[in-house]
Amino acid sequence: MGLAFAGFAVFATHDALIKALGESYSVFQIIFFATLFSFVPLTVTVLTDRKIDTFRPNNPGLVLFRSALMVTSMATAFYAFATLPLTEVYSLLFTFPLLVTALSVPLLGEKVRMQRWAAVAVGLVGVLIVLRPGMTTLSLGHFAALTAATASALATILVRKIGNSERSAVLILYPMLVGVLIMGALQPLVYRPPSLAHLSMMALVGLLSVCAQHLIIQAYRAAPAAVVAPIQYSQILWATTFGMIFFGETPDRWVAVGACIIIASGMFVVWRESRANVSARSPVLKTANLRPDAGPSPAPKSL
Repeated sequence: MGLAFAGFAVFATHDALIKALGESYSVFQIIFFATLFSFVPLTVTVLTDRKIDTFRPNNPGLVLFRSALMVTSMATAFYAFATLPLTEVYSLLFTFPLLVTALSVPLLGEKVRMQRWAAVAVGLVGVLIVLRPGMTTLSLGHFAALTAATASALATILVRKIGNSERSAVLILYPMLVGVLIMGALQPLVYRPPSLAHLSMMALVGLLSVCAQHLIIQAYRAAPAAVVAPIQYSQILWATTFGMIFFGETPDRWVAVGACIIIASGMFVVWRESRANVSARSPVLKTANLRPDAGPSPAPKSL
């Protein structure tokens, strides 16, 4: 649990840096440099693993499709962090387990019982409370956050479908490679020369991502997923704190109410999946990392 709290705290710091950089740079430039700086240590780690004998995917089409989903999720999440209050972004990103639950029915053949469908419905009510259509102005950032959650959920479902036949190295490196290539191609359109301080911040975003991934993977290896998964919601506390201290964001009471409903719904889904004879596949718990930039499930036995 300590590892999980530390990992998600590092990810929250990572997101606050993205928001700060988003005031001056395009999210495409931030992603390019952050991924570039994280690509090096991750690549070195993977290449020094003597157990890996090939990086050729067994399902090239699905691996590339998942990579595109991961890049889409990262880009839209970064944009949401740059344009919306942190607490609001997290509230919408936390719909992830609800979306995985709903998508697991047509894509995984999962049988979802009434209790979890009720949790999904209640979670959607929470989303409506956060967005309050007709009462507040919906921005591109709101749609970006929901797109990030949806793309991440679809990428998660793909991990469940191909995870047993693909190596972790393939699932980690291909999204990063696709991200570097796509974001690199966009640089002539968005590039702005960064100061040394801002370049250091972009590098720190990439390094914090690697550090957070490592901590969360170790947490899932040391404790059951049902114990670790709910700890992701501690990020809302960090988001509220960082938003108030560094960005002058005062949490909206309706956002707080909606966030509580979404979090409660997501935790209920995790709890239901952790019970015996409730879920045949447990798509949320068995795909441990819930972040768009956190890599595949760290469960070593299935990958």
